[in-house]
Amino acid sequence: MKLVHKDIEKDNAGQVTLIPEEAEDMWHTYNLLQVGDSLRASTIRKVQTESSTGSVGSSRVRTTLTLCVETIDFDSQACQLRVKGTNIQENQYVKMGAYHTIELELNRKFTLAKKAWDSVVLDRIEQACDPAQKADVAAVVMQEGLANLVLVTPAMTLVRAKVEVTIPRKRKGSCAQHDKALERFYEAVMQGILRHFSFDVVKCVLVASPGFVKDQFISYLFKEAVRQDCKILLENRSKFMVVHSSSGHKYSLKEVLCDPAVTARLSDTKASGEVKALEDFYKMLQQEPDRAFYGLAHVERASEALAVDILMISDKLFRHQDIATRSRYVRLVDNVKENGGNVRVESAEWSGGHPEVPHR
Repeated sequence: MKLVHKDIEKDNAGQVTLIPEEAEDMWHTYNLLQVGDSLRASTIRKVQTESSTGSVGSSRVRTTLTLCVETIDFDSQACQLRVKGTNIQENQYVKMGAYHTIELELNRKFTLAKKAWDSVVLDRIEQACDPAQKADVAAVVMQEGLANLVLVTPAMTLVRAKVEVTIPRKRKGSCAQHDKALERFYEAVMQGILRHFSFDVVKCVLVASPGFVKDQFISYLFKEAVRQDCKILLENRSKFMVVHSSSGHKYSLKEVLCDPAVTARLSDTKASGEVKALEDFYKMLQQEPDRAFYGLAHVERASEALAVDILMISDKLFRHQDIATRSRYVRLVDNVKENGGNVRVESAEWSGGHPEVPHR
C-alpha cells in the first residue's frame, strides 16, 4: 500500500489518500472502512443519453464519485472489495443521493475520510504501508488432484491459485491414464509455484499433503527443474520443506503451521509470530491458568490492574457496526499500550485461529 496524502486534524477528523498495490492491500482497506465513512474513488457508471431525435442509448463512462459508505463487501478468495453507498458530491453523471457501488481497483488511488480516526485504524495504515510486511512464507497444500497455493503474511493467508485436475483411478493391468493425469497435475502445480511465488521475498515453501503425494511431487518438481534447467527452482531448493497435512484444503494449513518442526523452521519469518503467540497462550492456559485470561470483561479487568503483558485481539472486532462497542475495544488496546503491554491484532483471515480477546 502506498500512502499519497494524510490530513488528520487535532480532533482526529480528516482524510487519507492511498493506492492499493497488491491483493493483500484490499484486506487492509476492508479493515479501514466503516459504515458512515466517506469514500472517493474512480469508478465505472452506466449512463443513459438521449439524442436530438429522441432515441435513447447507454454508455459506460469512468467518473470519480464520493460515497457515504453503507455496505462493505469483501471477497476473500478473489481479494475484491465492493463498497455501496449514496453519492454525496455533485457529479455530471450521478445525482446527489443516488446509490452506486464502487469496486476498488489495484493501482488506482482512493480517498477515505472519517469523522474520527482512532489508533487501531492508524496502526493498520502504518502496517499496510510498511514494505517489510510482505509474505515470506509460501505453502502448497495438496492431495491427489487438488492443490492450494498460499502466501502467508502477518495479516492473512492469501490463496494465490487453486489447481484441480481429475485423476482417474488405477485400473487392473493399466495405470497409464492415472499416471498421465498425475503428471499433468504436478506440471500445473509447478507452473503455479513459478508464477505466484516470489523467491526474492519467500524464505520458506511448505509442501504439505496426506500420504506420499508431497514426496512424489517434490521428486517430480526437481527432476523437471533439472530437465528444463529451471535455475530459480534449483537455486532455491533448500527453501522447500515437506510436511504432513490431513488434506489438500486451505484449512489444513492451520495444523501444518502448528507442527513443531515447521515452527522451528519458520522462526526467522514474520508469520511465525502468529503461531508462537497463540501456542504460548495455550501453554500458559494449561500450566499457569491464573495468568491467562480470555473474554472481554476479564481482559478489561486485567488491563485496569496493569497486568497485561501481551494482548491478542481479532481484527474482526474492530469492524463492529456499533460505535460504542468498537470504541470499547479501541480503548482496551490503547490502555494496554499506554501501560507498556504488547498488542497483537490477529487477522480473522489468518489460518492460525484464536480466541477473540486472550491475554497473558
